[in-house]
Amino acid sequence: MAASFATHQVLFLVWFLSTTFSLSFFFFKVESISSVSCNEKDKQALLTLKRGFNDHGHVLSSWSDHKDCCIWDGVFCDNKTDRVTELHLNYPMRLGGEISGSLLQLEHLNYLNLSYNDFNCTPIPSFLGSMYSLTHLDLSGANFCGLIPHQLGNLSSLRYLSLGNNSELYVDNLRWMFGLSAIQHLELSDADLHREVDWLQIMSKFPSLSELYLFNCQLDSLNPSLGFVNFTSLQVLDLSENHFNHEIPNWFSNLSTSLLRLELYNSSLKGNIPPSIFNLEKLEYLSLCFNKLTEQIPEPLGQLKHLTYLDLGLNSLNGPIPSSFGNLSRLRILCLNQNQLNGTIPNSLWLLSELETLYVGKNSLTGTVDEGHFQKLSKLKHLYMSKTRLFFNVNSNWDPPFQLDYASMSSIKIGPKFPSWLQSQRSLSFLDMSMSGISGKAPGWFWNWTSNITVINLSNNHIECDVSDIFLSSTVKVLNIANNSFYGPISTFLCQKKIRKNKLEVLDASNNLLSGELSHCWKYWQTLIHLNLGSNNLVGRIPYSMGALVNLQSLRLQNNSIYGDIPSSLKKCSNLSLIDMGDNHLSIIPLWIGEMTNLVVLRLRSSEFKGYIPQQICQLSSLRVLDLANNSLSGFIPNCLTNISAMALPDSDVNSFYSMPYTCLYIYVSYVENVQLVTKGEEMEYKENLQLVRLIDLSSNNLSGSIPAEIFDLSKLRFLNLSRNHLTGKIPEKIGSMKELESVDLSRNHLSGEIPPSMSNMTFLSLLDLSYNNLSGRIPSSTQLQSFDAHRYIGNPQLCGDPLPKSCTIEEQSLNRSPIGSVEDDSKNSSFYIGMGVGFATGFWAICGALFFNRTWRHAYFRFADKIKDWIYVIAMRKMNLLEK
Repeated sequence: MAASFATHQVLFLVWFLSTTFSLSFFFFKVESISSVSCNEKDKQALLTLKRGFNDHGHVLSSWSDHKDCCIWDGVFCDNKTDRVTELHLNYPMRLGGEISGSLLQLEHLNYLNLSYNDFNCTPIPSFLGSMYSLTHLDLSGANFCGLIPHQLGNLSSLRYLSLGNNSELYVDNLRWMFGLSAIQHLELSDADLHREVDWLQIMSKFPSLSELYLFNCQLDSLNPSLGFVNFTSLQVLDLSENHFNHEIPNWFSNLSTSLLRLELYNSSLKGNIPPSIFNLEKLEYLSLCFNKLTEQIPEPLGQLKHLTYLDLGLNSLNGPIPSSFGNLSRLRILCLNQNQLNGTIPNSLWLLSELETLYVGKNSLTGTVDEGHFQKLSKLKHLYMSKTRLFFNVNSNWDPPFQLDYASMSSIKIGPKFPSWLQSQRSLSFLDMSMSGISGKAPGWFWNWTSNITVINLSNNHIECDVSDIFLSSTVKVLNIANNSFYGPISTFLCQKKIRKNKLEVLDASNNLLSGELSHCWKYWQTLIHLNLGSNNLVGRIPYSMGALVNLQSLRLQNNSIYGDIPSSLKKCSNLSLIDMGDNHLSIIPLWIGEMTNLVVLRLRSSEFKGYIPQQICQLSSLRVLDLANNSLSGFIPNCLTNISAMALPDSDVNSFYSMPYTCLYIYVSYVENVQLVTKGEEMEYKENLQLVRLIDLSSNNLSGSIPAEIFDLSKLRFLNLSRNHLTGKIPEKIGSMKELESVDLSRNHLSGEIPPSMSNMTFLSLLDLSYNNLSGRIPSSTQLQSFDAHRYIGNPQLCGDPLPKSCTIEEQSLNRSPIGSVEDDSKNSSFYIGMGVGFATGFWAICGALFFNRTWRHAYFRFADKIKDWIYVIAMRKMNLLEK
């Protein structure tokens, strides 16, 4: 009772002080403006400025000719001169249009802020360089484009210049900046500065410069050869997201007496952490993450006793965590994750009583962590220990001194008992304890112990739980319980009243012991984006009510005992990019499947589908994985598959697979799709690399006819399996143009003719199977084709040549004499003989036809022939007489 009374007293005091402050500020403002009367010249200049703006949010509605301009929103005047001195017009995405030159008439304006509006990629007005009274100019994030005007260098009184977050700005040089002699705060982040190679020398010329932000400016050198850089007053330096690709230079040691904050993350820096860094004795904030730093973390880094933020994550640092880090008594955030650190966590680290964030995950750390280690860490809120070799060994009755918001403890040893200490963590919003060796029954309190939880990942453990016991608060967005022993009827879980107000976006209950039919309660789950109920014991039909899941992007019901038709109501789920209903007992592939134009993965293998492959499947232009294998499909392969353009285009941002991001600092936690696919003859799980797969698998069906040549227009196809069908005809010559094919299986069909010589060009092939067909002739010579085992060609009696033991006869060799041009030669020879025959017939009938139909020509021709005959006879007889003499 006393505690409650004290709480009310504190709340009343906070309310009283805030109200008093607000009223004091209000009366001060009223008193100030009551003695000020707006200058008429300034007023008209502002009205002209307003007319040039596009005021989308009506934020300038108070700018009226009937009011004193000193009380207009965003306008501030000098109490003595009545002149406008400041314009605070930073209204996100509200103002646009033209910045009028009437600003020049505001002769006493020293503060101008137009940040985070939208000026539609127009250039920065050059006349701003004539506003000589300006000391503060902020145009950041306002969608300006083009060359930064050199005229800004005329603002010799300017102390604050921010042009950051305008990604289309650039400079041709920076020498115009020499006029900014008073500059203290300079931000050019996201502008392209790469044309100015002397940027560092220029920036170091300003004696008053205390804050410099050059984030993502396409800079490529920190001039490591420089021995000295004269940043005498610099306190903040941000050079992150550039492309330096060299070591950290030694000139940083010149900043040891002033620098408080240094950000160099994701800048391609390499080498070790040099003394120039750990000599920055006043440093409070250091970020070197996302680089290529190597070697051990130097012990002297622990001498930076003022550090409150230290981030060395996502590098290749090795060795132990320095014990000297125990000296960093002010440290609040420590990130060492995703390196190659080994050994145990030093005891000194557990003494950092100010620590709020500890990230050591994705390293090779070993040892036991127990409750004694956390005794001093009462302020800890974010803990990331995933994917290490640590053993989290605490007593079942442990009451932690901290209240975590974020706990990522995947792939470390926590079990076998369910961690009861979680019950005390009332503020927890993110929990990942997947692959942690937890077994046994989930306690009843777990599903209702906190009202803040957003993400629950207990996958890949041995947890037992009746799904009817699960309670989901309205804050839960991700529930991943895959690969456990959850049991009970799925309908009991989906239809219980206590969770009908859920806001779940990801539900993965795959590989459990769920049973029964899918319910008709899907109207209560309309926020779902990802649903995976695969590999359970579900039966019955897919209910029509699943069409209510209009936000669904992936639907996985594979490996159950579901039967019947796929309901047409799923057409309403137009955002679906992945459908996996393989290993069930379904009927026919519906014609409406062609309307699901966002589909990237369609996996319907081993589901007893009958009938034809519908032509409508060719309308799925975004499709990258088409797996219809091991069904009873008949008819021809559609020759329109060439319309699936995603299999012919380079990698691009076509429909990405669903992932649910949750970020804490830069830790990106996501739910990533995984699909089982048969590639290169083996079933493999594809997760992050699923987006790179392009596959057509129609194997083990009853398909007939020839292989459509159009399928080989899909130039980026990587895996093709048409085996175990009844395909006939020749292998299309165009197959040789498939430069990225890694696996081709055409075995156990009735294909005939020769192996196309063009296949010798397929240098990426790692699997080829042409066995048990009716192929003939010599196997084309190439390093690739001869590298496969002979059993990949057996069952073709007329096939010969390496790697088969059967040598080719002369006749068989002549069939393949010209590996590349034989088809063209055959074509030329055929044309020659056909032309010769037609020419002979034409000439014969042109002469004989004329003689046959014209009597006079016929008699003349025979008289001429008789004369020639007599002449030849006389000549022959004379020659004979001469020879006899």
